[in-house]
Amino acid sequence: MKISVVIPLYNKRDTIERAIDSVCRQSYGAHEIVVVNDGSRDGSEKVVQAIARQGLRLIDQTNQGVAAARNKGIESAVCDWVAFLDGDDEWDPDFLRTIVRMHEAYPGHEVYATAYYAGDYLGEKRNIILNRIRFDGEQGILDNYFEVGACSAPPIWSSAVCISKEALRQIGGFPLGIRSGEDLLTWARLAVRKHPVYSIRPLATFWQDKAHTYDDKPNREPESGDPVGKAIAGLKQTPGALVNDIDSYLSMWYKMRASIFLRLGLRMRAIREILKGLLAQPSNSKLYIYLLLCATPSVLTRDIFKKFGRS
Repeated sequence: MKISVVIPLYNKRDTIERAIDSVCRQSYGAHEIVVVNDGSRDGSEKVVQAIARQGLRLIDQTNQGVAAARNKGIESAVCDWVAFLDGDDEWDPDFLRTIVRMHEAYPGHEVYATAYYAGDYLGEKRNIILNRIRFDGEQGILDNYFEVGACSAPPIWSSAVCISKEALRQIGGFPLGIRSGEDLLTWARLAVRKHPVYSIRPLATFWQDKAHTYDDKPNREPESGDPVGKAIAGLKQTPGALVNDIDSYLSMWYKMRASIFLRLGLRMRAIREILKGLLAQPSNSKLYIYLLLCATPSVLTRDIFKKFGRS
């Protein structure tokens, strides 16, 4: 199994060397590392140019967003398998070896992924929450992806996944023109085709900013028109699609959008998302709590999210 590593890069001067170093330290070596510089303005590309590493390639493009950068890397990759790593994240040394072993144990699948750590801006790491994993042992086929995704942290994440290049080609790559959630939509499009193979062992770290850790407000509103939610709902119409529990997954997506609106003080917009979430899954208890939060003073809402938002 030969693997190309694709790293989208935009203004990550302080962390890109750490990301590349984590690839170079793998116990199973990547065939190549393709860094796509998406119009960085902080000199990130100069850091990459200074790294002497066989198989490391730097591709420059005008700023078009992370989806376009990943797609450019996929197009340029020479291997049949592509693993993704963001420029501010890192892998544990056995990440790629674990991917290869899962591929050997469960051939014929399109997506191989592992759990990951959530790291904060203070340098501390914690395990993500994973509920309703049905296989025994450390790894297996995630045949209830949408159920797990509805009651856990996102099980698949953009820096802990390896995907068949052909499968990515068939779904059209990462969707363009979406500001947030394009990765979740990509995993959903792949999950309705074939079940992912998954390891519950965390082998990557997602380094988060203050907005992710609830120590600061979100840096932008949810996208107008909700193209991600509409596209996920549309997957139910795909003949033969593996869509069990996709409504509960949709309810989770609306909860995420409601959470951001609440934290920004946009309560009427939050209520609209809450109602859509309850329509998709009336038993989603967290959404009823969110309705109560809509009547709670903003200062208390911030404290509640900081204390319980990760659960």
